[in-house]
Amino acid sequence: MSRPALEVADIFRSHGVAWRKAHAGHVCLDQLKVMSAIERCRTVALGGHVARCADCAYTTIAYNSCRNRHCPKCQGAAAKEWLADREAELLPVPYYHLVFTLPGAIADIACQNKAVLYDLLFKVSAETMLTIAADPKHLGARIGITSVLHTWGSALTHHPHVHMIVPGGGISPDGQRWVSCRPGFFLPVRVLSRLFRRLFLQKLVAAHQAGRLSFFGDNSHLADTPCFAAFLAPLRKTKWVVYAKRPFGGPEAVLAYLSRYTHRVAIANSRLIACDQQRVTFKWKDYRIEGRDRYRQMTLATDEFIRRFLIHVLPKGLHRIRHYGLFAKGACADNIARVRELLTGAKPEANPTAAAVDANKPACPCCGGRMIIIEVFERGCTPRHRPTAPTNRIRIDTS
Repeated sequence: MSRPALEVADIFRSHGVAWRKAHAGHVCLDQLKVMSAIERCRTVALGGHVARCADCAYTTIAYNSCRNRHCPKCQGAAAKEWLADREAELLPVPYYHLVFTLPGAIADIACQNKAVLYDLLFKVSAETMLTIAADPKHLGARIGITSVLHTWGSALTHHPHVHMIVPGGGISPDGQRWVSCRPGFFLPVRVLSRLFRRLFLQKLVAAHQAGRLSFFGDNSHLADTPCFAAFLAPLRKTKWVVYAKRPFGGPEAVLAYLSRYTHRVAIANSRLIACDQQRVTFKWKDYRIEGRDRYRQMTLATDEFIRRFLIHVLPKGLHRIRHYGLFAKGACADNIARVRELLTGAKPEANPTAAAVDANKPACPCCGGRMIIIEVFERGCTPRHRPTAPTNRIRIDTS
């Protein structure tokens, strides 16, 4: 796949030094580390290796990736590896996609309390799903959930929400049968929304009382308990958005969908259009509009583009993909085996061991031959071997 004409790394390399100087003292260490990692990603600064084709001697230099979870270039391989692990866990049932979104007022204070409020968003949305699904009036079963945190809107604004992928059913309380949901319908979103709102506000108040929240600038007054209570009062009556999408076509569609969501970052390099000394232009999607008109272009001052990108840097140690219920890691394998047994009526066979062949090793772009590493060079060092220009030679199998 060809390199995009413009990358976030290019913007950081051109404008990062001036931006850091202008905002010195107002940028957290995690954000500075992300900028540095993206700037150095796949450059001589991180070292790399030289590979040569065993057949045609084509030679190429590959620089090491930064592997930072916020880097647009480093998520493809991570997503493939994660999806390969998930493939064995897919069940032969319909899957549903639900989205839990924080109201704008809560998102504002979440920006100053990311670790606490993102964690609450994960836990409360999962508790909401598990509670309603276990209710005999609805599904009456234990379900499995995979949750993915996104903190952005298409225009890079702060918009924290959780995407959930859920099988259409669960194990009965006695563990003896699989309970399927109604065709095309999983759980009532109105009921989910109300419980989500009540539980989140309840736990948010508890966090405030425990002194776990911090407030700065225009929100400083919210540190006062009566002011915080008054701030939350209108939110107890507004509608909190819980959205359920149509079921997927099958397990393969689930994997395809997950590959687009699990390791996504605030903006992909493919959405960048242009950058000069003052502005960055990129593609975005206006979800308020239906049809082709929703795809638009936005131009931001370079300073504002960098600021928006960096507000989506997650706190160190905060996991953005989590599993709940039947998929909770401690008992996930046993639960999946039990579900398959209930669905098929037979003991499941052990999953075959994956082939030892490394399918991720790239083939020679000239002839498709096997690439062999002939040199490894350290950070900041220049490789001794030089790359060669690709030819149009095609290997012909005469066997």
